[in-house]
Amino acid sequence: MSDPLRRHEAIFLLGPWLAGSCIDIFLQGVLTCQIFNYYSWYHEDKLILHVYVGGLAILSVLKSVQAFAIIWIQSILFIGDIDGAILLNYTSWIQAGNPMMVATFDLYVQTYFCYRLFVICKKLPVVAPVAVVFLFAFCSMILATYYITLGVSASSKIANWFAAHLSSVFAADILLSCSTAYFLIQSKRNVLPQTVGLISALVRLTFQTAAPAAICAMFNLIFSQVYTGSNNLVSTAFNMALPKLYAVSMMWTLNARRTIRAAHSSRNGVSSSNELSGNRTRRTRARDEVELGNFGGIQVHTTQETVQHIDVRGMFAHPEHETKSREATAADAGSEEYKR
Repeated sequence: MSDPLRRHEAIFLLGPWLAGSCIDIFLQGVLTCQIFNYYSWYHEDKLILHVYVGGLAILSVLKSVQAFAIIWIQSILFIGDIDGAILLNYTSWIQAGNPMMVATFDLYVQTYFCYRLFVICKKLPVVAPVAVVFLFAFCSMILATYYITLGVSASSKIANWFAAHLSSVFAADILLSCSTAYFLIQSKRNVLPQTVGLISALVRLTFQTAAPAAICAMFNLIFSQVYTGSNNLVSTAFNMALPKLYAVSMMWTLNARRTIRAAHSSRNGVSSSNELSGNRTRRTRARDEVELGNFGGIQVHTTQETVQHIDVRGMFAHPEHETKSREATAADAGSEEYKR
């Protein structure tokens, strides 16, 4: 391809679709393993959560089918027609409707995280502003999709509504993560000391799972504003990867419960104090149980139980030792009588 303009169009108008679709398909493999592990590990979860994860699995497969179709159409059907392949950005529903598909997928996962925040804080006024920002982002994408169908002439309005959508998503993600971490930290005041480490692990998990999608949304926002859609579509690569990163984040949060429970149990040994009183040993054990069910919500149950054990060593003493013990006891009694 000797024409520099054609080369530029192929790289920056078609290349991002190829790169983003490949990332999408790669993340689909990661997500498939996560979903398989979830259904293998968490049989006790509520039915609604199993159905929700099943819906995520269906949406993720459909999104990967769309990504493969984009690669096939651009690279095979329009292999010798660059202008026709570029025009698909506005005429093909598979590509023109991609931002709307991404926004719908994102909202599906964002709903889970909003509900999780509500389970943690139990305060609707805290969750409502975050949910409103996510809904505004979704409506912004509806308008952006509408202007995409109008063609290149509406590119400025497309960029504006894309900016509104991506900035809203990024802001809501930050607000959601900080709110979740805040209420987790607040819950430390009402748990046993053994549970503080577990709460700290959940706080770290909150930011770890939110970081990939938030960073991707940030780069998506930056490149969508630095370049116009008519000559550069680098932001498309990040937009294609964003829904799968959201899905991986959700499944990471759900599957991490098993690891956190195991780590907490291994570090939380039984603290006991033995007090010998006659032939009884008294032991007090504090047991704390943390559940991360209910859509990833947290419930801390604290119980106190007292266990009494009888010293059974005398029950298995040797007969000779037992006879000597009786003789010693009789001798002591005689000595005591003599003193009197």
